[in-house]
Amino acid sequence: MIETLTETVTTTLVPTPAGPVRVAVAGRPERVVVLAFDDHFERVAARVRRRLPGPWVEGGSAAAEAVRRYVDGDVHALDDLDVDVAGTPFQQRVWAALRGIPAGTTWSYRELAAAVGAPGAVRAVGTANGANPVWLAVPCHRVVRADGSLGGYGGGVERKEWLLAHERR
Repeated sequence: MIETLTETVTTTLVPTPAGPVRVAVAGRPERVVVLAFDDHFERVAARVRRRLPGPWVEGGSAAAEAVRRYVDGDVHALDDLDVDVAGTPFQQRVWAALRGIPAGTTWSYRELAAAVGAPGAVRAVGTANGANPVWLAVPCHRVVRADGSLGGYGGGVERKEWLLAHERR
């Protein structure tokens, strides 16, 4: 059972060349609970709102500043963000492994499955990857198909392509 918390969640909109990103943080010290492109934010945040029912307010955050630094070229600016994501133990393993993929590189779903000790669970790894609510801090965009093609991305393949090119510069 996932504990329901009553703390305030603060959201901040950050412009990027790929479209605005919205960051949601909770607590002191702040923990990132949602990080997604704004046009997908409500869909991603819906699951988080069950655990953190509010209030949700607009405001600034250190995490939003880290996203700005990332967009400005510091591709490691998000590496040390404290994230607070509720999921199954398997999802938690997948999300932890995603944080270990270096900026500018990609892994296949098969490589990710092997990294979490479940080499036969490629589809389950893909499902866990898609359930990640903290898109840039837990870099799900760094996972590609076995043939190197981009595959899907919750924010759209064009954005995945931009994020990977941005990190490789």
